[in-house]
Amino acid sequence: MKPIMIAAFASLALAGCATQAPPADLPAMPEGTCNADPVQSHLGHQANGASGAELLRLTGAKTLRWVPPRSAVTMDYRADRLTVSYDDDYAIVRISCG
Repeated sequence: MKPIMIAAFASLALAGCATQAPPADLPAMPEGTCNADPVQSHLGHQANGASGAELLRLTGAKTLRWVPPRSAVTMDYRADRLTVSYDDDYAIVRISCG
């Protein structure tokens, strides 16, 4: 009887490792409006309120996230968010969506 129970538990444990495709009726991720390509020329510019407003306007993003030097940020992706990193001198060093 023990070998049968061991086999049953082993098959249950292995069933948890099986992968399944997501259901076909799941909604697709919403398309965002942020496009950081047109603002890559702003790298090196000063990070301030005016430049932030301009970057939002040019990218079509709805929200702006400033990332100071040596800061941790969440890795969640938001298609409508513009993320702008700057250095100790407030020079923009990275511009990306998400």
